[in-house]
Amino acid sequence: MAAAAAGLSWRRVSSFTGPVPRSRHGHRAVAIRELLIIFGGGNEGIADELHVYNTVTNQWFLPAVRGDIPPGCAAHGFVCDGTRILVFGGMVEYGRYSNDLYELQASRWLWKKVKPQAPSNGSPPCPRLGHSFSLYGNKCYLFGGLANESEDSNNNVPRYLNDFYELELQHGSGVVGWSIPVTKGILPSPRESHTAIVYCRKDVGSPKMYIFGGMCGCRLNDLWELDIETMTWSRPETKGTVPLPRSLHTANVIGNKMYVFGGWVPQSAGGEISAPDGEWKCTGSFSYLNLDTTEWIGLISDCQEDKSNLLPGPRAGHCAVAVGTRLYIWSGRDGYRKAWNNQVCCKDLWYLDTERPLAPSQVQLIRATTNSFQLKWDEVPTVEGYLLQLHADSPVPPVAGIPGTGVPETSVLSSQGGCSLHQSPQSLPSVPYPEMKVDHPSQTNNLIPNNVQAALSSGSKVEGKEKVAAPENKITQETMKNHTDATRFKESNAPSLLPVCTSSAQTSANVGELHDLDKQSVNPDASVSGTVSSTQTMVTQQAVKTESSSTNGAVVKDETSLTTFNSKSEAAETAYGTPSTRVSTGQTNDSHSSRAPQRPPAPVKARDRRWYDVGIFKNNSAVVSQFYLLPEETLNINSKTEGADVPDYRLLKKQDLFPGTVYRFRVAAINGCGVGPFSKISEFKTCIPGFPGAPSTVKITKSVDCIHLSWEPPASPSGNILEYSAYLAIRSTQLQENPSQLVFMRIYCGLKTSCIVTAAQLSNAHVDYTSRPAIVFRISAKNERGYGPATQVRWLQDMKTSGSK
Repeated sequence: MAAAAAGLSWRRVSSFTGPVPRSRHGHRAVAIRELLIIFGGGNEGIADELHVYNTVTNQWFLPAVRGDIPPGCAAHGFVCDGTRILVFGGMVEYGRYSNDLYELQASRWLWKKVKPQAPSNGSPPCPRLGHSFSLYGNKCYLFGGLANESEDSNNNVPRYLNDFYELELQHGSGVVGWSIPVTKGILPSPRESHTAIVYCRKDVGSPKMYIFGGMCGCRLNDLWELDIETMTWSRPETKGTVPLPRSLHTANVIGNKMYVFGGWVPQSAGGEISAPDGEWKCTGSFSYLNLDTTEWIGLISDCQEDKSNLLPGPRAGHCAVAVGTRLYIWSGRDGYRKAWNNQVCCKDLWYLDTERPLAPSQVQLIRATTNSFQLKWDEVPTVEGYLLQLHADSPVPPVAGIPGTGVPETSVLSSQGGCSLHQSPQSLPSVPYPEMKVDHPSQTNNLIPNNVQAALSSGSKVEGKEKVAAPENKITQETMKNHTDATRFKESNAPSLLPVCTSSAQTSANVGELHDLDKQSVNPDASVSGTVSSTQTMVTQQAVKTESSSTNGAVVKDETSLTTFNSKSEAAETAYGTPSTRVSTGQTNDSHSSRAPQRPPAPVKARDRRWYDVGIFKNNSAVVSQFYLLPEETLNINSKTEGADVPDYRLLKKQDLFPGTVYRFRVAAINGCGVGPFSKISEFKTCIPGFPGAPSTVKITKSVDCIHLSWEPPASPSGNILEYSAYLAIRSTQLQENPSQLVFMRIYCGLKTSCIVTAAQLSNAHVDYTSRPAIVFRISAKNERGYGPATQVRWLQDMKTSGSK
């Protein structure tokens, strides 16, 4: 099967930073979140360094390891349990093998040699290499390998093994001991350099271990299954074409598939597989076994591998690691009939997206102005970009014809966070795409350039019929470069892997949740600018974890009144309205609201529900002031909510956002397999001119029995500020009936830019779980015309340790 027909799109990563490890084979690798951790292997000597590759920042680094550092080894066992890694056995020098067990605590880069108890019914595992070492639950399963019968390492007498051991682990750190399980059925034949994986079907709870291939004088391609609950061995019947016999290949489980890549396979001669003592070669063939149906599917055959430089070359003894649904392959021996001391090793890193990305979280509003939104959404791992679309509350007219590359720009946003009045598109000069106005000078533009967007749009589908044919590495390189400044790694300061998720992928453009800001203030506009001022420090009070956004929040008359906000609405699927139980996300009809006339919401008919592209973005945030209009001839395609082509944006005109208008947003992630499903729909409203902007620089400091909430006036007050109101999201029966509608109680109203939130008030707070557990505050300012948009601050809660703070 051709790679293109199989939907494969391999990417070669061509520009690393940091100390790149030397090429090798016989090494092993595991993944901890976005990090690939590689150890051991050999090529002109056995490597003993621990190398780490950050798949987000595209950087290699050497962590400063300490403790009982193990000697270098090759063809060893290497498994990951949370943030600890276990290493067992392997070759430490030619002819000398090990049966030592080491543990690495990656959160501290601390090595420790551990000594498990011997099994009660036999001897512990003998020194070996080429064995399999698989983790499931709190146990590791050791099978087979190659031992040296001779005590003289220079006199190597190979003995192939098929013994089977179970290693029980202690929680967090340490091990209990070895045991030799009593198994039923026929044991697999002795072998080394095979693969073993563990898989548990969703509909059947019994985990299974699968052993494939290996070497025992000749290469093998048999498949064995062990039911871990009953400890029964069997030979499952398979469908499809079984891969050629092989050893030194890799096998990785992603979803319900076991992906098998590379290895040593027999050299074909005239279509016939050579005899066991014939010629062998490295292969770049690629197959998977559907573990639910036990059917083999070939993706790249041996005859295809040398016909394209778009595929990883033939290799054996490489490492392969799954990060989410993405498969990475690094290095390995590519020699054909090479002697041990004259081998050739690859030094290339490849990845393959095996499935379309998951849907992102709903779009969240960071800030609204009269003609722009600052938006964010949660990151989706291992993606190359995001397609953001909007749907206008009122119909948007089609564009007659297709213009040139010059497009109109409107409404320049001030760097102080305010905005100018909406201007007519005809009154402004046109500027070439992709320039977009950003309302903070420190915000970097994360819109993917035209050439990449055009490549993405070529033959691509929004919801999944065809793959996105992005040029090799262009998106990936730009995506990873965006993360460089946030996580600079050096040999002396490699980051710890903390058990808490601290998202090393944050950038200056997408910081929405601020963590571990010891003795620093929390600036909600940091979610725009991405920085926390180093001059704003607190000596006596502890800073708390927050994230912030702005919303067009409704307000209420007195402290006992309640109001609801529905910023997570899916009203795009129904006619838009303002029921009596819901306060509009614009201005309210009470004493705090504007008396200015507003355009009434127009019902949205089914034929007008068209989604318009805002663009394709590299990061999980965007400043939206315009969107792309659709030529008349494409409306019949793009009126569909799913499955539409991504157009060439260079040929489309832009439309500015209008003040006081409701827009609905959805976002989809893009990887090498194409555009994934869209998120749920969010709706937000642009501000009406003349109202104050949102308060800024919100700080939350915690004391023994209360918290202190403070803020700074809006950057664009549009007149004199008459008062501020602060609100706390509280628990309510209405919230239980409709979780998307937060219910707020006003906790402060006055001219001061600070207030105290008491423990009694906090005891009634609702903990919002839409992103990370948080208590939600909103603060808005009022001028002569009424209340403007509210700044929303989410005070992050560590529910594991302290519950609701």
